[in-house]
Amino acid sequence: MSQARLLVTGAAGFIGARFVESLRARGLPAPISVDRVAAFRDRPEHREVDFGEVVDMEDLFGWLEAERPALAGIVHLGACTDTTEMDEALLRRVNLEYSQKLWQHAAATGATLVYASSAATYGDGHAGYDDSEAKTDTLSPLNPYGVSKLRFDQWALAEEKAGRAPTAWSGFKFFNVYGFGERHKGAMASVVLKAFDQIRATGQVQLFRSHKAGYRDGEQKRDFVFVDDIVDVLHFALARPLTRGIYNLGTGKARTFLDLVRCVFRELGVAERIEFIDTPVALRERYQYFTEADMRKLVAAGYDRPFRSLEEGVAAYVRRLRAVDVGA
Repeated sequence: MSQARLLVTGAAGFIGARFVESLRARGLPAPISVDRVAAFRDRPEHREVDFGEVVDMEDLFGWLEAERPALAGIVHLGACTDTTEMDEALLRRVNLEYSQKLWQHAAATGATLVYASSAATYGDGHAGYDDSEAKTDTLSPLNPYGVSKLRFDQWALAEEKAGRAPTAWSGFKFFNVYGFGERHKGAMASVVLKAFDQIRATGQVQLFRSHKAGYRDGEQKRDFVFVDDIVDVLHFALARPLTRGIYNLGTGKARTFLDLVRCVFRELGVAERIEFIDTPVALRERYQYFTEADMRKLVAAGYDRPFRSLEEGVAAYVRRLRAVDVGA
């Protein structure tokens, strides 16, 4: 039998490519990489990544049935992550039904499953960011993307209760992830990349003005988490492996957008110039003013590595952007 490999969906995406890149650094075999085939060749940030065997996402389940590969685990990062996407049928097919099929394959074959949920499941955060599964059905996402992620979490918990779960599985509610390899995300890329590009082009950054009492302009807060920390947690979940559960994945410390862009100005050696613009009306009702991961559950599960500070993460990201100058 051939050596067991990881199967990584969304491998040509932002987090997926960084996870695949990490395998070589850790001395692990190249994976089975799943995504749209065109994405592997069309994204220059991924030029140096060894993706191993590539399978088109639309062909995956037929390929699995025909090839029956030995899997060391499944890392399911593939999804439509556009928070402005209103096509609920698309989100149901890509984010819910595709995930259900992977869950069922893992359950049938004994493969460990690690998957990406989202902090978007928490909605506006009025009920906090507690990842207790008992509170799952009380959550109210602000957009169809968040709904699609919540529905899979709910479905997974129901399947487990019915005795139809992988031997080991874990889902992670990613908070605001930033880092190298996200340029293809366009409008959905992090504010770090947008600030980098704007400063290089114009010497200033545009941020959304606050439209909510209690928040001054630029002091909206998010839990910004560096992609390398996400990768470290995914490896932790596979190596133990984590037996089960849905976990928050952020730093546990909210920071302001002003903090973030000031880090970028500092790393580029440019004097701070910030212009505040109105948040588009279409986004205002779905805009999160505060997110902060409650990380106690993951710590209790044994994860004890410190997360990089915003300053450390932005510095590493900007250095890599300047080194490769992809698209900048």
